[in-house]
Amino acid sequence: MTRQEIEQEIKEIFRREFEIENPGFDDDLREKYEFDSIDAIELLLEIERMLGSELTQEEKKQAMDIRTINQICDYIERIIQARKTAA
Repeated sequence: MTRQEIEQEIKEIFRREFEIENPGFDDDLREKYEFDSIDAIELLLEIERMLGSELTQEEKKQAMDIRTINQICDYIERIIQARKTAA
């Protein structure tokens, strides 16, 4: 999955699940869109669907400080790379 595909999928998730149209990639999700912990859990579930497997506890912990879509995309790229390396 390329960075562009990840970005497109994340933007689609935000549109579909959170009714946020065209979010800025560097917008602070909490400040600008009132993204809360329940939204974060839903986002992690959507990321699991996108990856086709559950996130580990360690992978979930790594998501705790994410604030922007760019950080979400970086996070997904790291998970994909780590899983490829482990395989």
